[in-house]
Amino acid sequence: MKTAEQPEMVTPGEVLGKSTELKAGKGAYVPPGDNTIYASLTGIRRIVSPAPESDDLRPIVEVVGHKAHGPVPEPDSVIIARVTKVMARMAAADIMCVGPKAVREKFTGIIRQQDVRATEIDKVDMHLSFRPGDIVRAMVLSLGDARAYYLSTAKNELGVVSAESAAGEAMVPISWTEMQCPLSGQIEQRKVAKVGS
Repeated sequence: MKTAEQPEMVTPGEVLGKSTELKAGKGAYVPPGDNTIYASLTGIRRIVSPAPESDDLRPIVEVVGHKAHGPVPEPDSVIIARVTKVMARMAAADIMCVGPKAVREKFTGIIRQQDVRATEIDKVDMHLSFRPGDIVRAMVLSLGDARAYYLSTAKNELGVVSAESAAGEAMVPISWTEMQCPLSGQIEQRKVAKVGS
């Protein structure tokens, strides 16, 4: 259903409205404990009428991408990223997939020291958790700042899913903190994602 309002261009993090009056649709989200709706992608802000059979009578606010693009990371979505840089308090990563779909744009994520694991947070050593080139499964916490998404690996099933050893071989996880090179037998520390149930 068309509405008479002027099309308005919005970018990620921009306020779209209040969740008391509107419902977040595609390209929009409401952070936990907040009643403000924010845009999660760049595009045109649009208000659509709720479905006639819907119990929720609030109009839906959504952001329609300005170009056909792949999936966009949103809070709570599980992503696959490649670690690009590891610093003392955080690791930077390029997001490659959101869920099962590959992204078409460049999205950067940051895993902060406090978001690596759920326990003994103060003992986390970033250099023993990740290395550049590691492929990690992580969850999007929030849009973070304008340049990067905040990511978390603080669940058992999140963390490094694929890593290359110094010898250039794909390493095998042997515990939730260690991976081993099948060629050299060398063991390296990682925040390993738990596989299976």
